[in-house]
Amino acid sequence: MDTFFDRGTVLPVIFALGLSMVVSFALTPLVKRLAYKIKAVDIPKDQRRMHDHPIPRLGGLAIFIAFVVSALLFADVNGQLRGMLLGSCIIVALGIVDDSHPLGPGIKFIIQIVAALIAVWHGVLIEAIASPIPFGPEYWDFGVLSVPITVIWIVAVTNSVNLIDGLDGLADGVSAIAALTMLIIALLIDDLEMAVLCAALVGGCMGFIPYNRNPAKIFMGDTGATFLGYMLATVSVMGLFKLYAMISFVVPFIILGFPIFDTTSAFTRRILKGQNPMKPDRSHTHHKLIDMGMNQKQAVATLYLVAGILGLCAVMIVTSGYVKVILSVAALVGTAYTVARIARYPHEHHHPHPDQTAPEEGDPPAKKEET
Repeated sequence: MDTFFDRGTVLPVIFALGLSMVVSFALTPLVKRLAYKIKAVDIPKDQRRMHDHPIPRLGGLAIFIAFVVSALLFADVNGQLRGMLLGSCIIVALGIVDDSHPLGPGIKFIIQIVAALIAVWHGVLIEAIASPIPFGPEYWDFGVLSVPITVIWIVAVTNSVNLIDGLDGLADGVSAIAALTMLIIALLIDDLEMAVLCAALVGGCMGFIPYNRNPAKIFMGDTGATFLGYMLATVSVMGLFKLYAMISFVVPFIILGFPIFDTTSAFTRRILKGQNPMKPDRSHTHHKLIDMGMNQKQAVATLYLVAGILGLCAVMIVTSGYVKVILSVAALVGTAYTVARIARYPHEHHHPHPDQTAPEEGDPPAKKEET
């Protein structure tokens, strides 16, 4: 079978990535000004915050616009993509409102389900997966359960990425690594449409990271984190869940392993303590790394490494071969052990390490929190 490289059709992928990166980088300063105008500013008011002065959020709007422009130019706008784009518009609109005037978790959850259903209505659906057991039917057909299963997946991943957005550049970088992993897999399985969409996501994240890395000048906010989660979830449904290999159904779970693990452990911890699972706290994996003595740059680099190892494992699994599978399993076990050790680290109540610098020249002065 010919590959992208044989046919030269990898060019749209390169152009999609490049254009998205340029647009995201160019728009972020404009979005920053807009964030101040609509009061979409994060003011540190509790110990969960890792910054010590007001920082604008809403940066995800630049990533969203960059992705849409790139996708419309280089991807085939079919029914599935239309559904994904329409759903993402709802997610981004919700994020903009939430970043400027925080909403309750209930209304956000309902709107996220609506956005997921729109994608499902347009054909973004997990209809079947390869059987995870060696006997019985080769594939599991979900039938009428396809809709709720897909909605749960999309909403869960959307919120998982949002929940890891606690350190400068963390959610953006982890999403970029996940999208890059999906891009490589798309090239390997000769799926041009998936490759272009993943490239547009990677480019949008890369264009934003210079402003978002520590010390951050702007946050992506719920606008960006939920958008990236929504797109990673829907793109994985379009491509990864349709891989016809015995263990391919685990690939999207491995690629998104860190945000899924962090969210699952956070919800489990809160439920066992009798708390509202949606109530935020300061016991996420990135908080544990800070408690262990790391600064923000070190903690983010550590979690980038975890995400990168998981991505490498996913790629090796798709390329098959017993040796690659064994190496993947070994790497997965090592990564899971490392993250589990971090998650069990005792929670310490202390003020966060001040990694942030003073506001940029020209930014509004820090406002004191009203009491």
